[in-house]
Amino acid sequence: MTRQPGVARHAEELLGTAVVATAPVAGGDTSAATKLRLSDGTTAIMKTHAHPPDGFFPAEATGLRWLGEASASGGVRVPEVLAVDDGCLVVRWVEPGKATADAAAAFGHALAATHAAGAPTYGAEADGFIGRLPMPNGPCDSWPEFYAVRRVLPYLKLARDRGAVTAADAATVESLIGRLTTLLPDEPPARLHGDLWNGNVLWGQEGTAWLIDPAAYGGHREVDLAMLALFGLPHLPRVLEAYQEVAPLAEDWEDRVALHQLFPLLVHAALFGGGYGSRAAAVAARYV
Repeated sequence: MTRQPGVARHAEELLGTAVVATAPVAGGDTSAATKLRLSDGTTAIMKTHAHPPDGFFPAEATGLRWLGEASASGGVRVPEVLAVDDGCLVVRWVEPGKATADAAAAFGHALAATHAAGAPTYGAEADGFIGRLPMPNGPCDSWPEFYAVRRVLPYLKLARDRGAVTAADAATVESLIGRLTTLLPDEPPARLHGDLWNGNVLWGQEGTAWLIDPAAYGGHREVDLAMLALFGLPHLPRVLEAYQEVAPLAEDWEDRVALHQLFPLLVHAALFGGGYGSRAAAVAARYV
């Protein structure tokens, strides 16, 4: 590790501890990440963004702390927030390990506990972000309403405005909205990670999985599980089996996996274009 003066100086101002060395960390597509070695022996990771939206890093810190509250009752662990300001977030470093079947089972049990910690309502006190996109979190009285007006329709509009969804595909998705009240079962709001794809599960050492980069809010627990399935997770069948040992899912939950993947598909359409818009329409067509 070398020492990047600008990054080190900023970290020292926030942490009140000298930075001995820094090193870039690969892998992020929204923020730059730098590994820090501090004079007190702590290793941390600092996320920065040249022009972050207002509240970007504070929202992530709030989500990490909220999810971390569930760790005390057996929920999935999250990195400790060491410092945050408008331009960066510093969290304690987690040493990577391997994904094993035993670690996957432990993750399934812990994720069930995180979800069971619950939320006051569908939504959150403040809006957040998913990737680099704003994410509306205004509370709603039911999950079907929240999923429609806070998750599907905003990103459908954004994707269409960006030319990532055709008018015909948008109409297919819109035709599904009126059916959500019969297709989606209501449950008490779960404490969701909110952006739970494979890349946001960090397999640490000693068989422990950690959650990173949340877009946390209160919602239906099937959304987190559907997102895990969308882009693949090592040992996912073992994760789901262990999850259901602790917290069985509602009847026919497997039939709703694709329905709850509609939201991340539209987010990806808005962010990346490609074939995500047509995939979202194909999902919607199964249910109309």
